[in-house]
Amino acid sequence: MRSLVPADTLVYLETNDLAGALQPIIDNESFKAVAKNQPDISALKGIQLAVMVSGFEMTEEKLTDEHSIGRVQPQFVAIADTHAWNWQAVAFAENKIGVFVMDIYRSDVSQDRTDKNGGTWFTWTASDGRKAFAFVTGSLIYFGNDESAIEKCLAVKRGEADSIVKAGKVTPVNPVILASGYVSRDGVAQLANIVGLQFASGIGEDPDAQSAIAGILPQLLRNSITDITWTATKTENGIEDKYAIDMPPEIASVFSETIASGNGVDSSLIDMVPSGVPIITVYNLKSPQIAWRSVLFMAQKKTDPLGGRVISTFSEGLFEPYGIQNIEMFLSSVGTTLITLRNDKEGENPAIIAKVHNQKTTEESVSNKAKPLVTMENGDRLKEWEGDGSQLKVAFVGGNVVSGENSAVDVCLREGHTKRDPVDPRLFGSVNATITTVGRDNTSALLLIEMLAGEGHGETKAVSTYITETRFTKTGMERRTISDFGMIGTILANLASEK
Repeated sequence: MRSLVPADTLVYLETNDLAGALQPIIDNESFKAVAKNQPDISALKGIQLAVMVSGFEMTEEKLTDEHSIGRVQPQFVAIADTHAWNWQAVAFAENKIGVFVMDIYRSDVSQDRTDKNGGTWFTWTASDGRKAFAFVTGSLIYFGNDESAIEKCLAVKRGEADSIVKAGKVTPVNPVILASGYVSRDGVAQLANIVGLQFASGIGEDPDAQSAIAGILPQLLRNSITDITWTATKTENGIEDKYAIDMPPEIASVFSETIASGNGVDSSLIDMVPSGVPIITVYNLKSPQIAWRSVLFMAQKKTDPLGGRVISTFSEGLFEPYGIQNIEMFLSSVGTTLITLRNDKEGENPAIIAKVHNQKTTEESVSNKAKPLVTMENGDRLKEWEGDGSQLKVAFVGGNVVSGENSAVDVCLREGHTKRDPVDPRLFGSVNATITTVGRDNTSALLLIEMLAGEGHGETKAVSTYITETRFTKTGMERRTISDFGMIGTILANLASEK
């Protein structure tokens, strides 16, 4: 399939068997426990699918006179080899894809069919002017929202242009791999622009700060990431997604030395993690202070002088939600295991837990707005501060520090070392994992059931889980995620949420 896609493709995904890629999602217990009926995907068996993104279009949607949101629309082409007769492929495009376009656009659509260039062209036009296109030739169906992108793919098929095979980056097809993908250097650059704008819009309403972040973050990402490859496979524990994020040799070499794993996770800190926290991340670092310094140094080095100064100014603010004013002092005074907690995907109510090696230094690293609240002597020494109007709290107990949002710290103190449901044992994971994140997802299962089974479940709750391990190597960063639905499920859930 990759031989049908242009060499300058920004993002590329493929599967050699669409039904085989979807079946592990349907077979997952989180899906089966809620779905009333198991969807029949036998019609998709053996269908090969490739998806290419040739560009991104950004639009602004006005919500009120004062507020608007930006939307990103990828310009894509999906190529399916149905291995069916041509008349069957044409019928599928005319009927099934037409209904899909109507569903996605939430609008009645008009359809235009034309025979040309040795195949059948379809054009669907929504009431608001949006268009979708398909071209059917033989058993192949080309479908997308950009007619020129389909034309470029057809030029590759005719041998008039190079395919993405030339890059040699997409993992070879084999029976074990459910799906694979690749993000090119240019793809990284364009995605970096999108990430920069999204991140800037979420840091507040200061236009100067937003402008600075929107300019600096894309520059930093473009200079730090070369390309990305991805594979998905089925395992006994779920779907395994592996990401190889290649970096320039200078950055990869430094990070592999400075962001090195420690000697394992301190289990006494795990005991202080409350049960039921949606997102828990454990940092197992040989030297947290050196790791932070190297990240900051490389970030400043890979931007212009002005960007470097802005990064230095903003860097300390990254830890303000945890009640930490001087991160250098904090990291120099704690152990090699750090645990951060987030109570939702947006990062609200965060807290950090660490072993204290030098309490005086740790106390001095805390926000200078904090005031002594109470000191208790009862076996463990407990000393707390509460931020002046900031709803932050820092507590020292049992040789550990817990710092962050008020209620998050209180829960850690209340549940720490008490009889309760055990924390997910996967947090102890591989000793050599530098960063381990365990999370819960309350929305994906229901969205996937809606997408694949056509069922709505109202207020029904369905929890799926995932674990991500991150390591730094001589070539860049490796991430390995085991989850109920995988990256394929995430893509489908996002499509369902956009409907």
